[in-house]
Amino acid sequence: MLLGLKLVKRALVTGITGQDGPYLARLLLDKGYKVYGTYRRTSTPNFWRLQQLGLIRKVTLIPADLGDMASLLEAVTVTNPHEIYNLAAQSFVGSSFDQPLLTTEIDGSGATRFLEIIRHLNTDIKFYQASTSELYGAVRKTPQDENTPFMPNSPYAAAKLYSFHMTRVYRKAYGIFASNGILFNHESPLRGLEFVTRKISNSVAKIKLGLQKEPLHLGNLETRRDWGYAPEYVQAMWMMMKKKQPDDFVIATGETHSVGEFAEEAFAVAGLNWKEHVQADRRLLRPLDVSHLCGNPAKAEQELGWKPRVTFKKIVDIMVKADVERWQKYLQGEIFPWDAPSYSSEIDILSRTVSREGKPPVPGIAKLLRHLGKG
Repeated sequence: MLLGLKLVKRALVTGITGQDGPYLARLLLDKGYKVYGTYRRTSTPNFWRLQQLGLIRKVTLIPADLGDMASLLEAVTVTNPHEIYNLAAQSFVGSSFDQPLLTTEIDGSGATRFLEIIRHLNTDIKFYQASTSELYGAVRKTPQDENTPFMPNSPYAAAKLYSFHMTRVYRKAYGIFASNGILFNHESPLRGLEFVTRKISNSVAKIKLGLQKEPLHLGNLETRRDWGYAPEYVQAMWMMMKKKQPDDFVIATGETHSVGEFAEEAFAVAGLNWKEHVQADRRLLRPLDVSHLCGNPAKAEQELGWKPRVTFKKIVDIMVKADVERWQKYLQGEIFPWDAPSYSSEIDILSRTVSREGKPPVPGIAKLLRHLGKG
């Protein structure tokens, strides 16, 4: 019995309720891992992602916070993992300007807390740190690779730069298997509504179905990003942990598209002209922005055997169709796991739909609103 248990790999995934966590959990489960996931008690509404992928009963959830050393120590002690994937973060760049100290504490010091636990508890634990293309910031060299200098342009990027270097320091100083994944933007239907790609796909769906009459307001339409597909990017995370030696890797597609191009393509999927529905709004501009990010994934292809396969147009198509399907289910009165009810602007739309003519437009809507506390 004990011998059998030793053959099962155990992975601890922080931030398992975010976009990448459920995709990574699914991948690890398919590979025979026992998967544990940490979550902040305030993030419980995000369980919808695990529910949508049918994983909520397949992973063991543990409350923990990157700002609390005791809870992290408890999580590592009770799970005794072979691998730790640190995906948890305050990951919205815009919010980091509003909450710079919180972002520093979580995104910067959180990784160091884990590395200290590994150093003192078990140096055989492998550690993956979710890094970001935002590290490059104002650097003008394109494309960016593992040797491109970093120049962060936001509190989020500055905090992530600290965790990147601490991961490298612990790797060299203590011989810990610790790798950084410098992941460029990667999207999916599980993206949060605060991110511009999902903001676009969700608005396209509502406009297509007549649930939104007002235009979609966007900030800098010229900002260019290297957009990939999240389920593919978590494969790269796992591949990094399978290498004999830890290292840092850029994970990207090598091509860029502007926010305007994303909007144009998204509206085209729905058969709409984006120029009739999009307005540029200076109020949405960041104090400092990164205008152009494009990654060079050559090292990952050569050493990991990883390369992107899902194209930009396919990503947009997947996201728009997923949001259209969600809103269609809502209009049919179905209750299902999704994030819209957690956002005030979406709740307003739910309420307006229900209040037409003083009665629900379709069976089941009243039940949904009661479930959300609106009816």
